[in-house]
Amino acid sequence: MIKNNSHVLIYSLELLVNCWTVTKPSTTEKEGHILTSPKLRVCTFAELKSATMNFKPDTILGEGGFRTVYKGWVDDKTFAPSKIGVGLMIAVKKLNPDSLQGLEEWQYEINFLGTLSHPNLVSLVGYYCEDNEFLLVYEYMAKGSLENHLFQKGAEPLSWDTRLKIAIGVARGLAFLHTSEKQVIYRYFKASNILLDRDFNAKVLDFGLAKNGPVASSHVATRVMGTFGYAAPEYVATGHLYVKSDVYGFGVVLLEMLSVLRAVDPTRPSGQRNRVVWLKPSLGKLRKLKEIMDPKFGEEYPIKGAVLAAKLTLNCLGPDFRKCPSMREVVEALEQIQAINEKPKTARKLS
Repeated sequence: MIKNNSHVLIYSLELLVNCWTVTKPSTTEKEGHILTSPKLRVCTFAELKSATMNFKPDTILGEGGFRTVYKGWVDDKTFAPSKIGVGLMIAVKKLNPDSLQGLEEWQYEINFLGTLSHPNLVSLVGYYCEDNEFLLVYEYMAKGSLENHLFQKGAEPLSWDTRLKIAIGVARGLAFLHTSEKQVIYRYFKASNILLDRDFNAKVLDFGLAKNGPVASSHVATRVMGTFGYAAPEYVATGHLYVKSDVYGFGVVLLEMLSVLRAVDPTRPSGQRNRVVWLKPSLGKLRKLKEIMDPKFGEEYPIKGAVLAAKLTLNCLGPDFRKCPSMREVVEALEQIQAINEKPKTARKLS
């Protein structure tokens, strides 16, 4: 169990983590950087317990198989716990103490987010690990996940411009990971792992499955993990993880952003459950594309921009990953789409 292994983890973290306050990058900075060592705040359990109102159910932001995320409030200068609605909001991820998988992913978060700084990666602020309790502290993202904005009933519709802004943001984050000295493969890209701040700036969360990319070889051999429907076919088939495996996942999310149809829908007939396979033929034909575009665009979006976005999506989802664009090329393509000064045309009503 975790309790028996916790002393090993804590010892390794003592070598890895320094008790410093995180330095946040400028919000106007486009390029990220790698820190020589993690600059994280070492929190106390009492601090985080008080900040989340004793881990009150009302403060829960989300739950998974081996962790629960709570919102809390601290003083923005001293980090001391404060009252509800006062000071700086934080997100506290609390590990299920019986989960070995959670422990492993908890350490990956420290290893990656503790040393990688970029405007489109969620900032890891601090941690706690004693007495069989393992917690991580992140910056709070006011608008929640992209998944909720796309699929939650009653959610505020996202405009074409906002979706492009989100896509460009997370593409920049992935491009930084791929081109950094560490060459990180994210391998867990999906809409629920994209968080939005109050201005809809997008940031990638959850590095529990991330891997350092290949150094001398073309791929990393690893057991297949991730979410069905988002993982690249070559990775699922062989267990060989490539840097461009993330490009496929990005293409899946881009398709979801265009259509607001989930990548996998078990309620559909058997031939339509994998939406990527079902929708790909529609991306190359204008009439078909109009039929799958999200009606919540308000019936207005630039047709030329939509066609180029569909083409980019197809390129990301291509059958040969070697011919897929790099994430740097994806960023450039999205920025070109964003720059289109075409007057939006009224799209065909989809009902």
